Amino acid sequence: MHIEPTETQALVAKTARDYAERTLKPLAATLDREERFPLAQLRELADLGMMGVNVPAELGGAEAGAVAYSLAMTEIARGCASTAVTMAVTNMVAEVITRFGTEAQRERHVPKITSGDYVAGAFALSEPEAGSDPGSMRTTAEKVPGGYVLRGQKQWITSGAHAGVVVVWARTGGPGTKGLSAFLVEGGTPGMKAGKHEDKLGLRASNTVPITFDDCAVTEDALLGGEGGGFKIAMMALDGGRIGIASQALGIATAALDEAADYARNRKQFGKPIGDFQGVKWPLADSRTELDAARLLALRAAWLKQEGRPFSREAAMAKLFSSEAANRIVSRCLQIHGGYGYVRDFAIERHYRDVRVTTIYEGTSEIQRTVIARAELRG
Repeated sequence: MHIEPTETQALVAKTARDYAERTLKPLAATLDREERFPLAQLRELADLGMMGVNVPAELGGAEAGAVAYSLAMTEIARGCASTAVTMAVTNMVAEVITRFGTEAQRERHVPKITSGDYVAGAFALSEPEAGSDPGSMRTTAEKVPGGYVLRGQKQWITSGAHAGVVVVWARTGGPGTKGLSAFLVEGGTPGMKAGKHEDKLGLRASNTVPITFDDCAVTEDALLGGEGGGFKIAMMALDGGRIGIASQALGIATAALDEAADYARNRKQFGKPIGDFQGVKWPLADSRTELDAARLLALRAAWLKQEGRPFSREAAMAKLFSSEAANRIVSRCLQIHGGYGYVRDFAIERHYRDVRVTTIYEGTSEIQRTVIARAELRG
């Protein structure tokens, strides 16, 4: 694996960084305070090629690879974590359809995602009683002449109220994971309804809703990957999604560390900058070390994915370490800010709220440890 980015990867990262600095960073606090979904910014990101970084060019993607996607996600999250998670899920949906969809499905949906015609994509797997255990899913898809009828409820759906297409998992067969199938349901389909936006601790400019399916009829060509293939699709999608969330966590932690170092250089106590005190220097040193280690884990997983090699364990390791390290880093950085870190005048307060969920979604830290340990025990 090459540590230095290629010319294409560096260009993608610079494009994302410049946009984040110019547009997202100055706007992030307002988006958070107003809980405003960043419609205009998401369309601008699509224009920059950020909604299909690892999608083939013939479908409108940047075709820059998984490493470039990780680098871009980190840069966007430095500017606005809410915008970054919307971008992450949308990229994941585009990749899922590209990999598992028919030619007709790919041509119908993927260019609309990459171009911004669909402002976002959504991934509807979790349910009120089926989070870490998808095998207990209750949403059903009844086979009827010409298609299927979906009934049930999904929970924690990012961008669910705005998505142009939603990948929906439902039970078409018996109990357990073998009875699950995936469907492509377009936004506005009768019978699919987004509920009240969740009042979240962080990522408040990201749309998170429950979705109900009340006799939601879809045609046969909405089935993605064949009956009974849903669990495999979900697990493979989550492997890639974990690289995205690891990268998001890196971006939040990077922003927090940059701000803490700047604060330590300028804040004076006892007649000198607080950065001169060991009690501030060491947390900064520990944070930079953890951040660089996490970055290497994330890039390794992305590189393996890009090379077409197995990466499930490495994605879980990257997600586990990056998200937990990011939480530690942001906590230290808030402490360095002292009382100022606890007020909304300083961005560290928002980072502290935003970073917390990274150990929860796309598989909790406990699930990541299970994935890693299972691979270890298999030898």
